[in-house]
Amino acid sequence: MRLISLELWKKWLWSLVRLVLIIGLSFVIVYPILQKISTAIKDKVDLYSPIVIWIPQHFTLDNFRQAIDIMDYWAALRNTFGLSAMTTILTALSCALAGYGFARLKFKGSNLLFVGVVLTILVPPTTILIPVYLNLKDFTLMGLIPLLTGGKSVNLLNTYWPFILTSLTANSLKAGLYIFIFRQFFRGIPKEVEEAAYIDGAGIGKTFTRIMLPNAIPAMLTVTLFSFVWQWNDSFFTTTYLTTAKVMSIQLSSLPYNLSFFLSDGVNSKADPFYMSMVQDTGILLAILPLILMYIFVQRYFVEGIERTGIVG
Repeated sequence: MRLISLELWKKWLWSLVRLVLIIGLSFVIVYPILQKISTAIKDKVDLYSPIVIWIPQHFTLDNFRQAIDIMDYWAALRNTFGLSAMTTILTALSCALAGYGFARLKFKGSNLLFVGVVLTILVPPTTILIPVYLNLKDFTLMGLIPLLTGGKSVNLLNTYWPFILTSLTANSLKAGLYIFIFRQFFRGIPKEVEEAAYIDGAGIGKTFTRIMLPNAIPAMLTVTLFSFVWQWNDSFFTTTYLTTAKVMSIQLSSLPYNLSFFLSDGVNSKADPFYMSMVQDTGILLAILPLILMYIFVQRYFVEGIERTGIVG
């Protein structure tokens, strides 16, 4: 009886520890979002009310209207969605092809090349920013473009071409991680499946597109969601390659300056910093709102994809 009671106590204690951890992690994740929602629906007069903490006394949507107008929200939303969708599709396809090559096509130096892929995950992108920037500013395609244009290079900055080229060549944001995910997934598929396709006369390309890629739906879903969210939230490469386009990260980075300009009453008067902070929080909420809605609808498939690809930690 004492052993049974001890086991029950251990079980209840472990359940309590897990409950506390889940509640703590949920609080850390949800609290900033709830705080921004509470701030976004407050009226300006509630800022100076000592009794208003979470629930406003004067409910209003003026903060949303201000943030939408100042950020040019709908244009930024459209451009950001187009950019994220384009890079996501190209990245998923190119990384799937690279992952399949590392998993199944053994050649001399393949392990060394894969070490290089892993290093792209570990090395900060700031270390290669300057050469990449200069290469895109004076893009020559290994000297071919000057031969065709009479010695002139092409400036790819302030266009979507840097994102297209890096996505097509599996060098986009976090591409090393995506290649690693696909490699691990393809290695888990039995070789007999490919051998049967080879016996039926299928080549490597046909085997990849007809057999391996349809079986990689969980990995494809995981990579697609990761790539879309990270590209949506990216401000490092986006602000480097694009300086004039209206995308969400650029609009958010310039939001404090635009707020101080649009909310000031005149040349010699400054905008209320507390109200600026309120509108800025509303702009941040609007920026992450599409991701929250997307996660609500696809979180089930996302969790299943994570489980089947074997990502832990």
